[in-house]
Amino acid sequence: MSDLDSEVLPLPPRYRFRDLLLGDQSFQNDDRLHVEDFSLDSSLSQVQVEFYVNENTFKERLKLFFIKNQRSSLRIRLFNFSLKLLTCLLYIVRVLLDDPGLGIGCWGCPKQKYTFNESSSEINWAPILWVERKMALWAIQVIVAIISFLETMLLIYLSYKGNIWEQMFRVSFVLEMINTLPFITTIFWAPLRNLFIPVFLNCWLAKHALENMINDFHRAILRTQSAMFNQVLILFCTLLCLLFTGTCGIQHLERAGENLSLLTSFYFCIVTFSTVGYGDVTPKIWPSQLLVVIMICVALVVLPLQFEELVYLWMERQKSGGNYSRHRAQTERHVVLCVSSLKIDLLMDFLNEFYAHPRLQDYYVVILCPTEMDIQVRRVLQIPLWSQRVIYLQGSALKDQDLMRAKMDNGEACFILSSRNEVDRTAADHQTILRAWAVKDFAPNCPLYVQILKPENKFHVKFADHVVCEEECKYAMLALNCICPATSTLITLLVHTSRGQEGQESPEQWQRMYGRCSGNEVYHVRMGDSKFFREYQGKSFTYAAFHAHKKYGVCLIGLKREENKSILLNPGPRHTLAASDTCFYINITKEENSAFIFKQEEKQRRGLVGPGQGPSRLPMHSIIASVGTVAMDLQHTECRPPQGSGASKLALPTENGSGSRRPSIAPVLELADSSALLPCDLLSDQSEDEMMPSDDEGLSVVEYVKGYPPNSPYIGSSPTLCHLLPVKAPFCCLRLDKGCEHNSYEDAKAYGFKNKLIIVSAETAGNGLYNFIVPLRAYYRSRKELNPIVLLLDNKPDRHFLEAICCFPMVYYMEGSVDNLDSLLQCGIIYADNLVVVDKESTMSAEEDYMADAKTIVNVQTMFRLFPSLSITTELTHPSNMRFMQFRAKDSYSLALSKLEKRERENGSNLAFMFRLPFAAGRVFSISMLDTLLYQSFVKDYMISITRLLLGLDTTPGSGYLCAMKITEDDLWIGSYGRLFQKLCSSSAEIPIGIYRTECHVFSTSESQISVNMEECEDARDLKGPWGARAGAGGGGGGGSTHGRHSAGGDPAEHALLRRKSLQWARRLSRKSPRPAGKAAAEWISQQRLSLYRRSERQELSELVKNRMKHLGLPTTGYEDVANLTASDVMNRVNLGYLQDEMNDHQNTLSYVLINPPPDTRLEPNDIVYLIRSDPLAHVASSSQSRKSSCSNKLASCNPETRDETQL
Repeated sequence: MSDLDSEVLPLPPRYRFRDLLLGDQSFQNDDRLHVEDFSLDSSLSQVQVEFYVNENTFKERLKLFFIKNQRSSLRIRLFNFSLKLLTCLLYIVRVLLDDPGLGIGCWGCPKQKYTFNESSSEINWAPILWVERKMALWAIQVIVAIISFLETMLLIYLSYKGNIWEQMFRVSFVLEMINTLPFITTIFWAPLRNLFIPVFLNCWLAKHALENMINDFHRAILRTQSAMFNQVLILFCTLLCLLFTGTCGIQHLERAGENLSLLTSFYFCIVTFSTVGYGDVTPKIWPSQLLVVIMICVALVVLPLQFEELVYLWMERQKSGGNYSRHRAQTERHVVLCVSSLKIDLLMDFLNEFYAHPRLQDYYVVILCPTEMDIQVRRVLQIPLWSQRVIYLQGSALKDQDLMRAKMDNGEACFILSSRNEVDRTAADHQTILRAWAVKDFAPNCPLYVQILKPENKFHVKFADHVVCEEECKYAMLALNCICPATSTLITLLVHTSRGQEGQESPEQWQRMYGRCSGNEVYHVRMGDSKFFREYQGKSFTYAAFHAHKKYGVCLIGLKREENKSILLNPGPRHTLAASDTCFYINITKEENSAFIFKQEEKQRRGLVGPGQGPSRLPMHSIIASVGTVAMDLQHTECRPPQGSGASKLALPTENGSGSRRPSIAPVLELADSSALLPCDLLSDQSEDEMMPSDDEGLSVVEYVKGYPPNSPYIGSSPTLCHLLPVKAPFCCLRLDKGCEHNSYEDAKAYGFKNKLIIVSAETAGNGLYNFIVPLRAYYRSRKELNPIVLLLDNKPDRHFLEAICCFPMVYYMEGSVDNLDSLLQCGIIYADNLVVVDKESTMSAEEDYMADAKTIVNVQTMFRLFPSLSITTELTHPSNMRFMQFRAKDSYSLALSKLEKRERENGSNLAFMFRLPFAAGRVFSISMLDTLLYQSFVKDYMISITRLLLGLDTTPGSGYLCAMKITEDDLWIGSYGRLFQKLCSSSAEIPIGIYRTECHVFSTSESQISVNMEECEDARDLKGPWGARAGAGGGGGGGSTHGRHSAGGDPAEHALLRRKSLQWARRLSRKSPRPAGKAAAEWISQQRLSLYRRSERQELSELVKNRMKHLGLPTTGYEDVANLTASDVMNRVNLGYLQDEMNDHQNTLSYVLINPPPDTRLEPNDIVYLIRSDPLAHVASSSQSRKSSCSNKLASCNPETRDETQL
């Protein structure tokens, strides 16, 4: 049994065409003999089972070869098509060789000459029935007819399905019989060899064979050709067949008439079918006239149907976009953009950013979208600028046919964007993931650039070359906005491509400077090939950064080692530069596009100009010594010791305080000196914080530890060392407004927070919200500066999210909505310094475009009126709606900014919205602004990594982080930004990258002033009377109660705008209300009008807030009247960048970001400097003694503002 089982049957021979027809008899005989050997013992024999025995018959084998097999049937149809064309060609040859004038008759009969008589109505049918056919020509036509007849009968036999009459009455079969049987008959009956046979009808059989051949060709090569091409081909063949049939038919029938030639007949058909009808050639006998009528009727029926089908396919092609040809894909470079739905804003952002780079001008953009092209998109793509570059294809990335149409396998890159306007953002991510998988499966070598909305879905597309998670970047950016103001504006300007030409024609100085600095971007260069940095090879990173900024104005922010793929931001002074390092720097343009001009005259002039010759002196970077070892002297300031007990790293040097010489700044060393450098290790801050006694004696001090969060809410989150609680807080303790068995606190005041709150308003506690907490609890933040975080959520968070945040200190949540005043008061908004309003997912889509932000904008404006000292950061769905954040109907300056925006957009700027005051101040943000981060990664593959490092999403060992410091009055002795750069590099090895500046601005509003003066005159006339003096006194008393307010507008008691509003309200009320009779009623009305006059808008809002707090049982002692703003509150309002129309109708402030300003830029009070501070843990091996000795020189706070302790 084992021997029989081990025996293996022989393999069948190679399949051949002979075997297709006859079968393999030898193999079958061997099988039969093999089976007979085993028939001796039925228990031991094996039964061989043959499969598909039905295909072994002769008919099935023929059907397989002629019909089923794609390639063989294609050859058969090609042969048939050639055969039909040959018959038509033979017919033309016969016509050219035939001359009716030589005689007409049958084969072998005597020839009779025929002459046409126009006067006779009788028709001689002999020229029509008989033709002259040469013997050789007849033989060839007979052979062709026999082959065609046999092929037709064979195909009829193979395609027979039980109904023979259906096969026989087909048009193609009838035409075949008409053109073949007469020729076969002439073999047996010789006189009929000159019989006329309409062989020219074979053109219709050739057309039919061509259609079948194209279908088989598409099946054979497994490609779907454009239906448009097929329809055009069919239409052309139909027209050609009509012309050929009409030409040959009229020429033959007119043999009994004027005997027209083929050319004359063709001319007549063209003139007739084109409806021109010259009339010079006309048919003379009625058979030819009847044929013309029939041909015209056929043309009127067939051609409109063909044209209708062609127009329909053309319209469908316009919707679907057609194809991107293989030849173009191989000779041109293109990228593919895959989106769920294409909006005009998304398209223009992509095109403007993509084509902003010079080397991408020759690229084509192929858009693959499953929806029909929008009207606005169609209108834009018809512009010549884009019509030659952009190709729109309607199709799905999940279909290989559509990916083939887009030539994805030849693409330079594929951008897959998510639909952020979907209500279900998780479903949108799932669609993006499937698209990424489909593209990777179809074109594994095509680079992928994927945009994901939710962070928990990011690990599904980790195979992509570049991935941007929207919620990760959004929440991290909003978190940094609370401690580094306008971080969102800083990052947005960095990731947008600009030439720095925005606002250069504006008369405003701040717009010119702001627009010029917005052109700074991040570039890279190999240090050994760089003119900026190659002279600093072997020097410290800090030394190279300072001298490159001083000499060339570039800001070196990071580098990457050749052996290490990680990018390091500000690796510190202990890092020595090598020629193989890749340097990353901020500049207006990259080094390759820069020209270096050294003027000897300026160098000589530098030595002649003194250091104190007024503002007309040379720029600061021209005076700094090129070697960097000479100290920088003080300018335009006097030597005075720093006031206050706390020492700062920017404090005036004490050794120069005697007045014998101006204060100087220490030089930046070429190599690191551990004794002279700050260790930049914040681990020592932890022990210092723990040793210091708490100011709140009644509260127990909770010790924090530094470690990695134990529970990550999603896969793929970067581990970050943070301040953590020693023991996880119970879930009940995370609820801010409800007490539990562990504590009885029910409001923010009871907790006694030393720092002000940060409130985040969101719809749900998504996993992205985790990235808001991590940057605010990072290990490099001092414990004294940790602000309590309150999450104001519309929906209750799940246990999974609470498990992730319960390890962080001072993180609480509360259920409520931002549009509810009670919820805001309960979460402690009066003790908050920052409020972040996150865009809600449920409102991201609206029936009317751009209306998705309506509710958010109105709610934020209401909160701003109720709590004017609160810093509010708002996220909007559409960036164009940011103009409504500070909307005033009669503000001519806002109108001027609107005109400036339109002018910049017409000039082709990618940052037309940058001059809007809310965006410039960092108070408004839209995640769509960061779409350019993904687009820019096609040219700068490092931009995503650098952005994540700046936002704190990634923490590479040895890489620095973004922070900010505030310039106070005591720091103005430094003078300029270049000297500040040297001071920071020499003292704490920090790299400044920009300034957040707030300045007062007087706007010329002539129209509003005229209206104000007219209304004041009316108010003065109305005030004339027995109660006018009392009203004025009362108004002054009401204003005088606002003690402690410091406004830039003058006397706090005089607010004409607010009084005017109250007076108008009172006048309307007195005019419309009925006047009761009697003296008592008149006195009552007078008292009401007086009280309304005294009552200002702020007092009304203040009373509203206090009444709600009393109703909720909240203490009102910690609440300051919104009219009684302290100096700190005024400064906070200044830093907000909002228009302060409540305090003064004409005196306003504005804030803006200056990225990498020139070294000679003068520092101003309240400037906030963005810094990249080196990693505190990069050199933890430093001695603890050097740390303690240098701690006194550290900045007291890395916060942008000096946080006032809120005494609750």
